[in-house]
Amino acid sequence: MKPRLLSIAIMFFMMSSHNGFTQESSKDILIKATAQAQKENKNVFIMFHASWCGWCKKMDRKMNDLACKDLFDQNYVIEHLVVKETSANKKLENPGAEDLLAQYKGSNSGIPFWLFFDENGKFLDDSFDLKGNNLGCPVSKEEVSLFIDKLRKTSSLNEDELATISTVFLSK
Repeated sequence: MKPRLLSIAIMFFMMSSHNGFTQESSKDILIKATAQAQKENKNVFIMFHASWCGWCKKMDRKMNDLACKDLFDQNYVIEHLVVKETSANKKLENPGAEDLLAQYKGSNSGIPFWLFFDENGKFLDDSFDLKGNNLGCPVSKEEVSLFIDKLRKTSSLNEDELATISTVFLSK
């Protein structure tokens, strides 16, 4: 009985350790996100980020702030794609994410970089301002205003809800 239990434990360990090093592809993540968005009548918010990126973590903190987390969750299926990792953390990257980032001209823009899609996968908007600069994690009044305009265009958030998000992003 013990050898059989040991064999099962070894097999489980091998399967879980293998899965720990294989990230889901960006294509699969987008397929699942759009399917969920269709079911929930939402749009898709994709954020490209990396484990070392302080601005990415700040963007996540702002989006997950208690005052606005539900607002984002009610309007978007939010997914993260890992890119631009250090050589020690390359295993964290989602296969195909760098290609998707390049497809939307974000390769040289810095991160976080984000994209909006409708429930059918149609591109709606990105994190570029009118001059072609990445808003990243918006913090200035001008950046937050542009971010709010993009949320207004890609969601059903009302003006009070957008004002709440604006307040959170402008807070220190």
